[in-house]
Amino acid sequence: MAFAENLVIVFVAGLVTALATGLGAIPFFFVDEFSDRWNVGLWGVASGIMVTVSVFGLADEGLAYASSGFPTLLVGGVLAGVVLVEVSDRILDSVDLGSGDRHREDEHDREVSESAEIQANGVGRNDPPLEATAFAAADLKKLVLILGILTVHSFPEGVAVGVSFAELGLEAGISVFGVSIPLLAVFMTVAISIHNVPEGTAIAIPMRAMGLSNWRMVGAAVFSSLPQPIGAVIAFAFVSWAEAFLPFGFGFAAGAMVYLVATEFVPEALETGADLPNHGRYELLVGFVAGAVAMFPVLFA
Repeated sequence: MAFAENLVIVFVAGLVTALATGLGAIPFFFVDEFSDRWNVGLWGVASGIMVTVSVFGLADEGLAYASSGFPTLLVGGVLAGVVLVEVSDRILDSVDLGSGDRHREDEHDREVSESAEIQANGVGRNDPPLEATAFAAADLKKLVLILGILTVHSFPEGVAVGVSFAELGLEAGISVFGVSIPLLAVFMTVAISIHNVPEGTAIAIPMRAMGLSNWRMVGAAVFSSLPQPIGAVIAFAFVSWAEAFLPFGFGFAAGAMVYLVATEFVPEALETGADLPNHGRYELLVGFVAGAVAMFPVLFA
């Protein structure tokens, strides 16, 4: 019974990170545009938090569980995390949900619309995310397909949450509603949640340009992270049943998170800040340092 309760706790934590993605669309309830400077800063904060928690939290825990000698499982996990993120990105890049002349016409119409939006408001620099266009068209089949794709893409983030709960019930932590939650799990849940906020904004911006409702933007943002609670539960169950593979699990999560920062967070931030002085590097750096400092308690956990 205790194991089932733990699964519920982990699922709720993963669900919190998914719901946090919807927060990225909330500003559009009050303003027409979202500051690029603020968005770049959020990417920086998310990056600083993720790197700090991954290196000083996940990787450190993995080393603690590794046997004496070379930490083979930990290193193998890091490499596996990097590979999964790279493979999922390639899958996303190769997906074409349109077909034939109609698809080319839709692409042309979208490019014209985005061009006009860029001239008018300076937004729409990037192609709309797949989930944004599917929500705009209310296409159920596309949404189901995209959910499958996003499951691959969001899995590493869910794994990071699930693995961080590995010591749930085994050690003292922070009491949440009478349940002792490992400190690392709290930090990781917060880290993934903060990371999801600018992702939600990135999804909402093109939907705003399409003239869609605020709540549909929130729905699309949350939808993009729905696989995370599932990934969290699967990862937690795995490390609970196979404790010997804990170093691999910690390494996998750490490798995936750091690689995501290097290949997605930072490039996304710099692209978002393309119109800012020095391409937003100052805002990115300030945000990164702020996020890292905020996570310093991990060093003393």
